[in-house]
Amino acid sequence: MTAGAGGPARDRDPAGRPRNARPRDALGRPLRHGETGADRVPEDLSLPPAEALALAQHLLDTGRPFHAHEVLEASWKQAPEAERELWRGLAQVAVGLTHAQRGNARGAAALLRRGAGRVGGYAAAPPHGIDAAGIALVCAGLAGQIEAAGDTGAVSPGPRISLTRGGS
Repeated sequence: MTAGAGGPARDRDPAGRPRNARPRDALGRPLRHGETGADRVPEDLSLPPAEALALAQHLLDTGRPFHAHEVLEASWKQAPEAERELWRGLAQVAVGLTHAQRGNARGAAALLRRGAGRVGGYAAAPPHGIDAAGIALVCAGLAGQIEAAGDTGAVSPGPRISLTRGGS
């Protein structure tokens, strides 16, 4: 742990990159140090694409898009260059859903649109059975619904988002 400028010490990995060891609630919001938070996805998670997609889908289906984001972000960071924007877009979709759960309509719509744009770029030949066209379509529609509703509290996540063709 190293101390920041006048702040508390911050956890760092062996390479010196910051880690966020603060506990988080079920919606991914940071809690005070020492509080009990929801189970976290390990920062060093490394799964083959099919397993990452299955875990992220399970987390989305059980109302834990923040945790799905962590799985998809880990995949983005280790993906081959040709797939990085796809995985980045999937992670952004999950963050958009997280913002919707938290009642942040503006952030939800922005991240859903950004993610939809990135994922949609792979619609012609998506790897790993990812339903890129379907995800882009659903997320763009959901972003429009959220914008129309405005900041009125937690936003209904709308239709189920299936990461892969066939809904698995």
